[in-house]
Amino acid sequence: MAETRRFPIAQIGRTVGLNGDLKLHLLTDFPEQFRPGATFHSDRGELTIAAYNPRRGLVRFEGYDTPESARKLTNAKLWSDEEATRRECPLGEGEYYWFDIIGCTVLEGKTRLGRVAEIQRLQGVDYLRIDTDAALTEAGLPESFLIPYIPRYIVSVDTDAKTIATRDAREILEAS
Repeated sequence: MAETRRFPIAQIGRTVGLNGDLKLHLLTDFPEQFRPGATFHSDRGELTIAAYNPRRGLVRFEGYDTPESARKLTNAKLWSDEEATRRECPLGEGEYYWFDIIGCTVLEGKTRLGRVAEIQRLQGVDYLRIDTDAALTEAGLPESFLIPYIPRYIVSVDTDAKTIATRDAREILEAS
C-alpha cells in the first residue's frame, strides 16, 4: 500500500480564555473544513474539533477543555492528506490543489523551463518555485526561479498531463 502524503493545514497557537480555546493559524485556503466533529491528524495524535470560532480564529478540541490541558497542544500542526482534501474542499472552475500543481513541467512554447518544486505565498500572491531544466542550467541560467501564479504569466494548467504553459516566464528566469 502506498504511503499517504500529508501536508500541514493549520498550526495551533496559544491558549485563550478558561475553556481550553486555542488560537488556530490556518495554512489552507479552506477554512470551512474546520467545524465541530471534524477530526485531524496532528503530531500529538488525532484531534477532534469540539468548537470553532472562525471570526476570532479560535478552536477547542474534545478532551482539552481547560487551559492546562489545551496548553499541551500549543505549536502542534494539523495535517491533511490528498484524499481528505479532495473530499472536504471542493474546487471551483480553474482552481487547483497545490499538490496537483507541484511536480508539473513548466513549458514556454516548446521549451521546457523546469518543474514546479514548491509553491510559496508572499503577500497574498502564490509563486511557483521552479527547478530549472538541466539543459538551461548547463547554459548558465540559475538552478531555480519564481513565477507569480497570475494570468500575466500562466497561460494554462493541465493537471492530467502535469504541464503548465507560461508566457514571459523565460524572461523571469533570465533576469534571476
